[in-house]
Amino acid sequence: MRADKFQAKATSRAITEWCLTHICLLAGLLSIVTTFGIVFVLFNEARKFFAVVSPAEFFFGRQWEPMFAEPKFGALPLMAGTFQIAAGSALVALPIGLLIAIYLSEYASPRIRRVVKPALEILAGIPTVVYGFLGLTFVTPILKSWGLPLDTFNALSGAIVVGIMIVPLVTSLSEDAIAAVPKATREAAYGLGASKAEVITNVVLKSASSGIAASFILAISRAVGETMAVTLAAGARPNLTLSPFEQVQTMTAYIAATVKGDVPYGSTGYQTIFAVGFTLFAMTLSLNLLSMKLVKRLKKHHA
Repeated sequence: MRADKFQAKATSRAITEWCLTHICLLAGLLSIVTTFGIVFVLFNEARKFFAVVSPAEFFFGRQWEPMFAEPKFGALPLMAGTFQIAAGSALVALPIGLLIAIYLSEYASPRIRRVVKPALEILAGIPTVVYGFLGLTFVTPILKSWGLPLDTFNALSGAIVVGIMIVPLVTSLSEDAIAAVPKATREAAYGLGASKAEVITNVVLKSASSGIAASFILAISRAVGETMAVTLAAGARPNLTLSPFEQVQTMTAYIAATVKGDVPYGSTGYQTIFAVGFTLFAMTLSLNLLSMKLVKRLKKHHA
């Protein structure tokens, strides 16, 4: 009787394990299939676009006027706007996020951590459209009051609000990397007579450099893919300029604006969103691959 119960229990456990294994496998396959589906749709539609427009014109042309009577498909203004926002937001977010991570991990008391951590989580949960309105109605007027010759929509405000938006991402990932440094490593440095600042800069940050570098690249990828904040703060005019005081349009902002417009399905103007989307996908994928490669190299260097 006991043997039968034991056998039934073992059978039930085996069935449960089989079900869980295959459910997890299906979840993993679903993510892979979804990724390949996105790549297929983007590539298929972008291929139709590049059959009409030469890649040389698209990647090196300086005028982006796809809806004009005589359309021009030079995507450099969109790429330049995307680069401005990503670079500017990195200058804002990376040092601030890293300094907050160092403070929370090495200096802050548990009481302060209980206040700052939820505040960062709230900051991360604010809708991106709110950041866009913040840039348009708060950041830009302040910058203008300082005498900066800004357009109403400008790249500088867009970069600042996107930088503020990705600070929690940099802080969270960098703090995790710093916290993963073994306590014994710190104690060994203190035993050699190093000060706290020396331990942080020469030991902790170097040991956590792979995770910190990954957080930087992932945050930049997030900035590259931002849409609503830059649409409201930076504007919607393709403008090949490196001046942060002028209005620009990013690749994501163009896609959002075109999807909402009255562009005929299947037209070359419609297919531009897939060409731009595929280019954007390639850019973010390259950044993520760079992040993985950099993490491996730094881990190997500090091993």
